[in-house]
Amino acid sequence: MTKQILIVDDHLLVREGLRLIIESNDAYQIAGEAENGEEALRLVDQLQPDLILMDLNMPVMTGLETMKRLRDKKIEIPVVILTTYNEDDYMMQGLALGAKGYLLKDASRATLFHTLESALRGETLLQPDVVEKVFASRQAPVQASKSGLPDLSEKEKLVLQAAARGYRSKEIAFDLGISERTVKAHLTSIYNKLGVDSRPGAVAMAIEHGLIHL
Repeated sequence: MTKQILIVDDHLLVREGLRLIIESNDAYQIAGEAENGEEALRLVDQLQPDLILMDLNMPVMTGLETMKRLRDKKIEIPVVILTTYNEDDYMMQGLALGAKGYLLKDASRATLFHTLESALRGETLLQPDVVEKVFASRQAPVQASKSGLPDLSEKEKLVLQAAARGYRSKEIAFDLGISERTVKAHLTSIYNKLGVDSRPGAVAMAIEHGLIHL
């Protein structure tokens, strides 16, 4: 079944380029295009796309504000963020809001489709080069004991570090020599300790408070 994608970006050339690439794959179809978040919200109600590919920095309504509105309306369509290397703080906030992945605007065709596929499966794919750029741009991490957050166990830190690098639960289980069920149990424990409800939220919190180091 063809998956319907909504592209949200204020640059026409970016939208046209994405349309050409995405529609070269028979598994996807562009349901519509929007040049700002306000227009995107109208199209979401109208088109009910399977996935939203969205820029962060737009006039009228930003990508972050659009994600907040979607969350408030309890719309659970996966969102993949389009970003550039100078939007690190926005990227952090997008993770906390539940973005299913990030795409640099110069990403390869293979990376684009890999990210879309993961998001549509309900997985979060964080490209290592994007995550490492975020880490490099942050100031020296604060100590977890000063952050007011509970400490994570060593195994939980390893699981979360792997998640931050974009590994899936099955891959984490293989690397750590544990079952996939155990990985998911560790993730649930991490979410409870950090007061979040998703892998992106946990990664964002960990980056912000220096709980993990890549």
